[in-house]
Amino acid sequence: MSPLRTILLAEDSAADAEMAIDALRDARLANPIVHVEDGVEALDFLLRRGSFAQREEGLPAVLLLDIKMPRMDGLEVLQRIRAEEELKRLPVVILSSSREESDLARSWDLGVNAYVVKPVDIDQFFTAVKTIGTFWAVINQAPDAE
Repeated sequence: MSPLRTILLAEDSAADAEMAIDALRDARLANPIVHVEDGVEALDFLLRRGSFAQREEGLPAVLLLDIKMPRMDGLEVLQRIRAEEELKRLPVVILSSSREESDLARSWDLGVNAYVVKPVDIDQFFTAVKTIGTFWAVINQAPDAE
């Protein structure tokens, strides 16, 4: 059996990150979770550079990506991911509080796999993240990189 693939969470809000991690754990997912606080760190993790240069090879099962982040926003991260041959098939779920039509349209244009607006209600937030985690980390089967 192959090892469990990481869930990468790119979220600058410590409170939202903690809630998302708690929800993923509550879903009883055994996947390791790596939390980064901005888009630069997310790309560093994915491309194995900087403080992540020594991490094991392989892509995460899914990237849960916030849009509004410092240094590099989620839409730029998504654009760069889709431009990289080794990353273009990585499942990316935007998990954002933004309901702006321009963010939604640009996310889909850039090839996001799902766009989930963060519910304000904590119970709905937990349910949404548990469902996302279960689908992308357990149910979804991504093709192997070629």
